[in-house]
Amino acid sequence: MSTKLQPSDKAIDFKLLGDDNKEHTLDEFKGKKLILYFYPKDNTPGCTREAVGFSDYYEEIKKLGAEVVGISPDSVNSHKKFKEKHGIKFLLLSDPEKKVAESYGAFGEKKMYGKVTKGIIRSTFIIDENSIIIKSFYNVKVNGHVEKVVEFLKGLANE
Repeated sequence: MSTKLQPSDKAIDFKLLGDDNKEHTLDEFKGKKLILYFYPKDNTPGCTREAVGFSDYYEEIKKLGAEVVGISPDSVNSHKKFKEKHGIKFLLLSDPEKKVAESYGAFGEKKMYGKVTKGIIRSTFIIDENSIIIKSFYNVKVNGHVEKVVEFLKGLANE
């Protein structure tokens, strides 16, 4: 499995196609904080709750100087339908070969129902204005996660 990224590590650049049919890179988010999160699959219960949670807090997150971007192996077309169906307000990127997920330590072996499988490890990274990771969450549990991320951002705003 790839190395897990920690605070003070440089965020790894990427070039992925978004649900807007444009290629996006890490560089375009320089100058603001970025919540970059990896999730397994569009329209599954946990992934839907997580995406809707980030959407519910999206305006507050933006006021705290951050942007949200979700990445999964699903196709751009799947992302478009997912966003439309659930009112997702932020960019979703397609990583079909899971290369970006792997580079962030968000792809590898995981236990599911007692069985070891390979797949996306639900992970979230808060990246600062200079593309440095300031917080990493691995093996995220959906319930309460978005609130933890927002609280962390509020703590940064109060520093």
